[in-house]
Amino acid sequence: MTESRGEREVAERIARGAFVLLDKPRGPSSHQVTAWARDLLGVPLAGHAGTLDPNVSGVLWVGVGPALKLVPLVLEFPKRYVGVVTFHGPVDSRRLSEILGEFTAPIFQTPPVRSAVKRERRVRTIHRLEAVEADPPRVVLDITADSGTYVRTLAVDLGEATGAGAHLEELRRISTGPFDEREAVTLTELTDARAALAEGDARPLLGLLHPAERVWAEFPTIVLKDAAASAVAHGAGLAAGGIASVARPFPVGAKVVLLSRERELLATGVALRDASELARRSPGWVVGGMRVFVEPARFPPLWKHKGAPATAGGAPSDG
Repeated sequence: MTESRGEREVAERIARGAFVLLDKPRGPSSHQVTAWARDLLGVPLAGHAGTLDPNVSGVLWVGVGPALKLVPLVLEFPKRYVGVVTFHGPVDSRRLSEILGEFTAPIFQTPPVRSAVKRERRVRTIHRLEAVEADPPRVVLDITADSGTYVRTLAVDLGEATGAGAHLEELRRISTGPFDEREAVTLTELTDARAALAEGDARPLLGLLHPAERVWAEFPTIVLKDAAASAVAHGAGLAAGGIASVARPFPVGAKVVLLSRERELLATGVALRDASELARRSPGWVVGGMRVFVEPARFPPLWKHKGAPATAGGAPSDG
């Protein structure tokens, strides 16, 4: 059967890496919703970032094609929720406000018993925690927290801090970093877009398939010279001499994105020096913990010495 122009356009978008922002309903698991999206898109693999419990609704990032490799970047984004917490006894509003302020900070959490991850105590930062509505014993909270924060555990901890006890009654994720519920679509909308494609109209589905660049564009970027880009693609480290330009300032420890001159995503890593130090061209590594996203075979070696490159630095052929 001949592939239509619209089907080719969709296939090309997925081949470059794309993601869908789904509005997950209450009931199914994140894995089930992702599997349904995978089947609707007709791809062999799809993956989500930031698991939502079955009884939690809201924004679920689902990546396909090369965008699957961006899951670790998406997990860097804080998440925003609206939750209903039910207290088991009377709570003074002024005291509750004080406690919410005390919890707006780095806090210790232990994953719940049913969690799929290892139950080790960890630190998560609560960036925003405000009561936006109260109808005792229920309080509606606006919560922005690090990825991996257990909001159900947070509700229990708030109950202990007030002395009244509490539990999380309902929760909805309204954003993942820059991606919020206004862009999220239901599985029904995704099904309708797929049906439109079968009728020859690719526009609805293309409108739901966001380019992967929207993820990595949120991070500081470093553009590499050609030889350095080739070396990084083959697993080399990065020295300051291999850098063509830096888009914006960043501190030591920041997650950074390495791009080719054509703005193709090469790798991500952690800055070992802040952006202001890179111009000094001091010897040594400037980015560590690199994760390479491209196939090495697409980047012919441009370094001049024999064997594997030791660094991606300022070789004469960098230009």
